[in-house]
Amino acid sequence: MTEPRKLLRLEVRNAQTPIERKPDWIRTRAKMGPEYKELKSLVRSGGLHTVCEEAGCPNIFECWEDREATFLIGGEQCTRRCDFCQIDTGKPADLDRDEPRRVAESVQTMGLRYSTVTGVARDDLPDGGAWLYAETVRYIKELNPATGVELLIPDFNANPEQLSEVFSSRPEVLAHNLETVPRVFRRIRPAFSYERSLSVITAAREAQLVTKSNLILGMGETNDEIREALVALHEAGCDIITITQYLRPSPRHHPVDRWVKPQEFVELSEFAEGLGFAGMMAGPLVRSSYRAGRLYAQAMAHHGRPLPAALEHLASAGSARQEAINLIG
Repeated sequence: MTEPRKLLRLEVRNAQTPIERKPDWIRTRAKMGPEYKELKSLVRSGGLHTVCEEAGCPNIFECWEDREATFLIGGEQCTRRCDFCQIDTGKPADLDRDEPRRVAESVQTMGLRYSTVTGVARDDLPDGGAWLYAETVRYIKELNPATGVELLIPDFNANPEQLSEVFSSRPEVLAHNLETVPRVFRRIRPAFSYERSLSVITAAREAQLVTKSNLILGMGETNDEIREALVALHEAGCDIITITQYLRPSPRHHPVDRWVKPQEFVELSEFAEGLGFAGMMAGPLVRSSYRAGRLYAQAMAHHGRPLPAALEHLASAGSARQEAINLIG
């Protein structure tokens, strides 16, 4: 049995602040429709693993009802530590070269309309894990030509060869999350760089990919700083933006600085629309992969591009209950 690692000094300091009580507007209702129930049965009988279940995502009922799910690749240990992220930091296991096949077969078994693949940073590998990310997309597309694939990546240190390998797999959407603003960035994401993250978005856009990013509210930023980050993302070539509330995973993580009301999310969404983002979703329980297929279809329509014939079904994706505008009233 692996011994739990010793808490970092920062984590000890974080733990001095008790877990915050969530406000009334942060809630979700469990609505188990027929598609969700079927997927739940398939996952259980097949011994499949999704981020949706293992991270206890509050949106699982809605996303699974629309046949969308998220998978984590690269293992359970990340070589970097972000102060908001529940994935543990440590020495990762050896590279599992069979993982792309298993993920693709899980997508096939679940009959997904749209799949999101994310993973840990693998700075321990010579290629930073670029082959693993790219091969997973290739395998999913080979086995599931009617399934959209979104790939959420670390920054690969903006290494051109590694990014090129990842981009060559041609996911429908290439996502890299900026997460926060320059003033608090190094405190929250010490192994990343604000400017480097923007450069990854730009490189993906130059590779003719639909690009996406995410911003988390409640980690010490101001409203004006978030608007400045939205401008920077749009100028960097970001097509789709999601904006969410920070929810603290445990006492050792960064304390919640503020609870952002739904109306502020609505205003930020309207600001992003005014900047010209092709797709946007904002709300306290919106997550970067929430209603991802719908956002991809929205972005394609914004750019006047037809959806690939095999993915035309994504244009009919339903409403989004967690969008802030739907929480007001």
